[in-house]
Amino acid sequence: MPLFYQQDINEFTKLAVWKISEGEDFFLRTAFLPREITHPHKRLQHLAGRFLLAYLFPDFPYEEMLIADTRKPYLPEAQYHFSISHCGDYAAAIVSSRQRVGIDVEMVTARVDKIKHKFLHPQELAFVNSNPAKSHIELLTLLWSSKEAMFKWWGIGDIDFSESLRVDSFQFSSAGIIPARFLKDSWNIPLLIHFQLVNGLSLAWVCSE
Repeated sequence: MPLFYQQDINEFTKLAVWKISEGEDFFLRTAFLPREITHPHKRLQHLAGRFLLAYLFPDFPYEEMLIADTRKPYLPEAQYHFSISHCGDYAAAIVSSRQRVGIDVEMVTARVDKIKHKFLHPQELAFVNSNPAKSHIELLTLLWSSKEAMFKWWGIGDIDFSESLRVDSFQFSSAGIIPARFLKDSWNIPLLIHFQLVNGLSLAWVCSE
């Protein structure tokens, strides 16, 4: 069983990352795709993400999932809050019966350097430049992943990543917590982003009441 990572955050919130090595038949035993996806690997990614929902909470009613206009999947009765992410051969999911959640998993690649000015505030760029140059790609990927997790936590769209999703300075390492803020209109909501950097992957998640 290629369970890559799992964590019980608290008694009502869990997350897991799956390394995909199975075919569709394995995931179709407990999951299905609510819409037509023709690309074979994308089908596997989406199936693995939905498989994880029931893996974390066996009573998760994945057959009731709907897709919002923002492309975020949701449950109409909100029995669970959840978020799914996938990249390459990995799928990640976080589920909570009480808290709003967001998760993102990314491969660490140099491509993120080309778009850094689109998602980072000037203060965040200064923070990146204050760290050793050899770690910039990992750090940039982590910041992108963190903001994607915040965006999924928000779930409604219409967000300027550089202005509304803000991260504060932190001690950069392979695992830890990033203090962050969600800024929109009159809202200034403090958030804590948890992260892991392992095997060329950046995993970030956030949960709040």
